[in-house]
Amino acid sequence: MSEVDGTVTGHRDGHGFVKRDDGEADIYLSAQEMRAVLHGDRVRVRVVRYDRKGRPEGRVLDIVERRRVPIIGRLLHENGVWLVAPEDRRFGQDIILPKNATANATVGQVVAIELTEPPSMYSQPVGRVTEVLGEIDDPGMEIEIAVRKFEVPHRFSPETLAQAAALPERIRPVDRRQRIDLTDVPLVTIDGEDARDFDDAVYCEPYKRGRGKAAVHGWRLVVAIADVSHYVKPGEPLDADAYERATSVYFPRRVIPMLPEKLSNGLCSLNPDEERLCMVCDMVVDAGGDIEAYQFYPAVMRSHARLTYTEVAAILGNTRGGEAQRRGALVPHLLNLHDVYRALLKHRGTRGAVDFETTETQIICDERGRIEKIVPRTRTEAHRLIEEAMLAANVCAAGFVEAHQHAALYRVHEGPTPEKRLTLQNYLKALGLGFPLSDEPRPGELQAIAQATKDRVDAAQIHAMLLRSMQQAIYTATNSGHFGLAYEAYTHFTSPIRRYPDLLVHRVIKALLHGRRYHLAGSAVDEPAAAAAPSRKTPAAKGDRRVAVPSHEAELWEAAGAHCSANERRADEASRDVEAWLKCRFMRDHLGEEYAGTVSAATGFGIFVTLDELYVEGLVHITELGGEYFRFDEARQELRGERSGVRYVVGSRVRVQVSRVDLDSRRIDFRIVREESGEALLTRTRRTGAAEQELADVKVRDRATKAARARAVATKATAGKTRAARAKTSATAPRGRKAR
Repeated sequence: MSEVDGTVTGHRDGHGFVKRDDGEADIYLSAQEMRAVLHGDRVRVRVVRYDRKGRPEGRVLDIVERRRVPIIGRLLHENGVWLVAPEDRRFGQDIILPKNATANATVGQVVAIELTEPPSMYSQPVGRVTEVLGEIDDPGMEIEIAVRKFEVPHRFSPETLAQAAALPERIRPVDRRQRIDLTDVPLVTIDGEDARDFDDAVYCEPYKRGRGKAAVHGWRLVVAIADVSHYVKPGEPLDADAYERATSVYFPRRVIPMLPEKLSNGLCSLNPDEERLCMVCDMVVDAGGDIEAYQFYPAVMRSHARLTYTEVAAILGNTRGGEAQRRGALVPHLLNLHDVYRALLKHRGTRGAVDFETTETQIICDERGRIEKIVPRTRTEAHRLIEEAMLAANVCAAGFVEAHQHAALYRVHEGPTPEKRLTLQNYLKALGLGFPLSDEPRPGELQAIAQATKDRVDAAQIHAMLLRSMQQAIYTATNSGHFGLAYEAYTHFTSPIRRYPDLLVHRVIKALLHGRRYHLAGSAVDEPAAAAAPSRKTPAAKGDRRVAVPSHEAELWEAAGAHCSANERRADEASRDVEAWLKCRFMRDHLGEEYAGTVSAATGFGIFVTLDELYVEGLVHITELGGEYFRFDEARQELRGERSGVRYVVGSRVRVQVSRVDLDSRRIDFRIVREESGEALLTRTRRTGAAEQELADVKVRDRATKAARARAVATKATAGKTRAARAKTSATAPRGRKAR
């Protein structure tokens, strides 16, 4: 059978997969095959068989390259043997340490390990401690673990720090050359209360073209973005570190920035009453929210105020209130921004863009970095105002680049795949919803379903399925449009302080404004640009929208897009891991307590429940649902009890008890206490008419639940004895200790 190369991805249960270099389906590796390899190793495998569903299973032929980065874990000492249990369960095996390789770390501390002997079919890996991070409960330790666990670059090179230190403290006369002076324009920043870097500022004024009844009314919308590209040049250390990171990573109480603080919070941050260099998208928006014309130019600006979302929302809600009185000179401009926002929002509806209302939460930490509370993040008119202004600027940037037939990174979001479309269609049919879906659904079709079902009791379930049907947004040089926003061309222009793709788009636009072309590989040589395309918006081309560029340069752009997309996902995974750790640590103080919650997902192994008061999600394993067989209905996305007919679907109301918290696996377990009463009662497909029968069913379920808990306790006791026996065996035969 065929031989292929790829990268190993381990699984906490001991088996693994090989992600193939050719992009074909992953190859399954059994636990036996995983004994000689580790998560992240590059291997060559042979496909030896296919399972019943046609999925390939492989055998490792050769290890092409061993993973070189440190492994993070807890130091253990069991029966005379020093071990490190990897924090990332995908590694699957504990690492043995010689007595002289612990670097004076103490039991229980978090350490970084360098392998000195790789694993084999007959022995576990051996390593040595290279860094002692500290105690597991030290403030911020979860972040120190995450940045290493997910290989997030968190230290700037000495060359980068030296280059940043040499930058001026403020803009110089030479920096003002060939820039438009906007310092008298009352641009303002609008961000969250905890924001530290400000990369966008906005201003709006009424616009009128023509006279009399033929006059056209609209607005001039100015979006000014920090000109990071003026300071971060291709080929320099600052650029190398920025590209490696590709994005800033946000944790509760801490940010791993893409750029050093001298830039991210200083020279490039649009701080109030300080002159800053910027790139401007100057737009004319008509009454219907359509962008009639736009132009880009470099400028010098001065932010007239640092406003917060809360403050702006209060001003828009009451122009005679205290906040409006304090910002009196800016109120008319904020009202203009609100007017253009409503026009842009109207145009969003005309396009048929997908717009689901979801609940986002914010973690509030105490001085030690532990969760104090979790609160819902309220989206106000101020949030939406800024969002629409940034969308407009991003669309103009994509149009400008495309009009000049220049390569760039687009933000592409494709519609449902045929498989996902079929799954969604079957789901809607199962609910009795007669919404037709075309073979290639348009955003408006999904938005129409969302609007038509928003008042149903199962609206959250339906909207979750709609979201799940869409693909993940990526950065790519091939423009396929943005499905969710219903744009034929879309890119990221508005956050160059924290996103590398935005910085690349800035460089492309600036090169085009100077009649040149930007070359991704160094940009040392410029060539004359194509005939200058007009700034006014042009109709989007149909069919193939790829830009004709040399194949080697196209490959560079695609590689840059893949790199930025992968690092964006890495940042998200690291942030989620830290939040999960904090939530587990938080819930350890609530063991045994009962809460009302809502089913947020149903799977074949149980249901996930989000607590109403705490906004924390946990798993109710299928064994905790009662003493009967539950069947998972994929079409309806529900668990149904075969005897009682009880259905657990997204949106179902339950009452649960916090039964177990596992910090190592970032897992919170609940058990069902009782179903909510009244309107919140779980839907049943079969009901008995007699109250006595209902009471009997409850008693049966209670007895089954108690029996399940008793079995779980017995299983844990047995597991404890087994672990002790394994530890004892490992002292004399290290290879006997298997994956954690």
